[in-house]
Amino acid sequence: MARSIDPIVSTEWLEAQLPSGGVPGAPGAEGPAGPDTPVIIDIREPHLYEAGHIPGAISIPFSPVSDWATSTDELLMELPVDEDLFKVVGEWGMTTDSRVVLVGTLEPAPAPPYALSDAPRVAATLIYAGVKNVAVLEGGYPKWAGEGKLSTTAVPEVCPLAYSGSVAAGMFVPTEYVRDHIGTAAIVDGRDPDQYFGVTVCPFAGVKGHIPTARNLPAAWMWEEDGSYRPIEVLEQMAAGVLGQRRDVEVITYCGVGGYAAAWWYVLTQILGYTDVKIYDGAAEAWAKDNAMVLYSWTS
Repeated sequence: MARSIDPIVSTEWLEAQLPSGGVPGAPGAEGPAGPDTPVIIDIREPHLYEAGHIPGAISIPFSPVSDWATSTDELLMELPVDEDLFKVVGEWGMTTDSRVVLVGTLEPAPAPPYALSDAPRVAATLIYAGVKNVAVLEGGYPKWAGEGKLSTTAVPEVCPLAYSGSVAAGMFVPTEYVRDHIGTAAIVDGRDPDQYFGVTVCPFAGVKGHIPTARNLPAAWMWEEDGSYRPIEVLEQMAAGVLGQRRDVEVITYCGVGGYAAAWWYVLTQILGYTDVKIYDGAAEAWAKDNAMVLYSWTS
């Protein structure tokens, strides 16, 4: 199915989709959204949403334990079971045809850009659940607010629906799949180079190094300092430098617990046109429990 919304949308585009173009006081500015109005999902923490959000946005916060992810004593931030995902999608009024825009945030420098991976992680989760027309707002809410665009504290009403969708089977893969495809699939490690090369210990894995044959493509490099994505031609060059020119090669992305892995899945599949990309959701955290990491060379 062809997209009816770009994978990354600008603040200007989203403003134009709001009733009356988001102009305060204009007729219909606080009225109900039309059938073509995107579903705007604010995934920031509740107190940030309550302090001000984009008009019409609903609050479905993202965290390792939320409607978007589950965590256990063994693994953090895993994909919820299908039934739970379908329930969330339907309760918040979405269908397989909905156009969805995800609004995230970013931490001020010099903090790592972990929060920037939240929106593409949720986007990947929705696409897995069958909602194909999902977009990430460029720069998230900080960019929207920084440009002085209209914000509100009003909470919109949502009409729950009975959601009927189908999951993208094989999009998320387990440890056994990764182990069986070492040497045949291109395994992409989205963590920072110091963790990949074993200069520092990944806190989630607890040991130094990376999965054998994995190639380092740091997810943090895909964003500018203001949280916007680097130009498409730069992202293309980054990916091609690690994966080569073919876009039908099988790729498995991973990181520490699954955030950066999903960010690369989103960029590779939704923006750059790679056709066979999978997410290793257990990531380094799961791999290191029963499998060895290697140091320094991706050919080790």
